[in-house]
Amino acid sequence: MKTKSSDLEILLAVVDSGGFSAAAEVLNIQVARVSRAISRVESELNITILNRTTRRIELTGEGRKFVDSVRIGLNQLELAEEEVTTSSKKAKGRLRVDAASPFILHQIVPHIEEFNREYPEIELELSSSEGYSDLLKHQIDLAIRIGSLEDSTLFANPLGKSQLYIVASPEYLSKHGTPNSVSELLTHKLIGFTRPKILNEWPVKGLGQVKPFLSANNGEVVRQLALESNGIACLSGFMVKSDLEMGKLVSILESKLIKNSSRENINAVFYKSSLLAKRIRAFIDFIQPKLKL
Repeated sequence: MKTKSSDLEILLAVVDSGGFSAAAEVLNIQVARVSRAISRVESELNITILNRTTRRIELTGEGRKFVDSVRIGLNQLELAEEEVTTSSKKAKGRLRVDAASPFILHQIVPHIEEFNREYPEIELELSSSEGYSDLLKHQIDLAIRIGSLEDSTLFANPLGKSQLYIVASPEYLSKHGTPNSVSELLTHKLIGFTRPKILNEWPVKGLGQVKPFLSANNGEVVRQLALESNGIACLSGFMVKSDLEMGKLVSILESKLIKNSSRENINAVFYKSSLLAKRIRAFIDFIQPKLKL
């Protein structure tokens, strides 16, 4: 196959931006060049990669498999080139890190200035998402994942465990009382998550999944709701340890908690198919000892 990597990069731009014109704008090239590149790739493969309509483009089944492989291949080529050219130099280049917004805010943001001082040639880009972002699709180099890992294509570097706590503000407990059993807990206002529903499975013996009185799709919002005395929440230690130490929140039902569940696992993940670039290793080695899980 003689397909040029430049044509493949254009193909990815079309898929990621959602159209030929959008890809041309992103790449600062003519739409005609984009169209010719896609036609060349399809002609050489003898398959249809994109179904075009007047309003949108869609990947065919064969096209989706091909695009996923292209992402892996181009990423590996980029990392291989970087490994060779920077083998004797300090880590450099763009580094895209993704994590849930509470983890970004509480565990990463406080150390960014120091990281930038130590690695001035790494161009750090942070993204926060409440779900699991597709690393290839969003061109994420490294993601911090909380809980069990289901994607077997990902390599996981364990960062530690973050215990789950059932918490409420002192004001809420003073007004509504402190529950000492599951049955008492269920009479209270419980704050949970709109999605994923597994986050509403509280680690309390005999409880299982709760039905929240109040829900949010963001852990930081849930934390703020608990701090403002709206009810009782289940949150990770990396979010609430400082609140517990300062007395802003109170841990309850500790004797009934199920500990060491898979939901406590914190991993740094990246694709097995890629080389471990210096910038990824540099970030993991820098941030891990600073984490307060």
